[in-house]
Amino acid sequence: MEIESDKLLQRIQEAKHGNQSAFNYLLDNFWNDVYGFQLKKTRNEYEAEDISIQTFSKAFNKIHTFDENYSFSTWLIAISKNIHIDQIRKKNASIRSNTIVDDEERVYEIADETPSIEDKLIKEQHLEQLLADIKQLKPHYQEVINLRFFQEKSYKEIASYLDEPLNNIKVKLLRAKKLLAEIIDARKS
Repeated sequence: MEIESDKLLQRIQEAKHGNQSAFNYLLDNFWNDVYGFQLKKTRNEYEAEDISIQTFSKAFNKIHTFDENYSFSTWLIAISKNIHIDQIRKKNASIRSNTIVDDEERVYEIADETPSIEDKLIKEQHLEQLLADIKQLKPHYQEVINLRFFQEKSYKEIASYLDEPLNNIKVKLLRAKKLLAEIIDARKS
């Protein structure tokens, strides 16, 4: 998919200033590129999805380091490739020893707490139908939706509960809300 370069650069600049809709735009427009790349590499949907989430998490955390003279999709793919290599190395290292190195980084706030369009759409649905729609999502997306909207946990609480980095939770929740909104829209059509 071709994206107008001026619009893309504007969205990247907005993301560098913490604009949530800019992050959503980047996620929506580049998800398939990163996911498709990882699916070819891993041949495993779950692993490809997990690496894609980590890729966007890391990219959004480091968005201020992106140089606009280069291709954004190439930058994302490079991050994704490095994450995949790191995972292979970790698997190999854990086979040799039972010690796991936990690489914790300070997270860059990418999401504010104000409800997005998807949040409003989700809350307006009748509960029974909404639960049926949620059941169409993959289990890890169902879990973050449940924790966020039904148990009303904060991003930090969800990250702690799932023992995942905060940015991964934010990206996973963005993706889950987008997929759920698509399911709801498709049902209404």
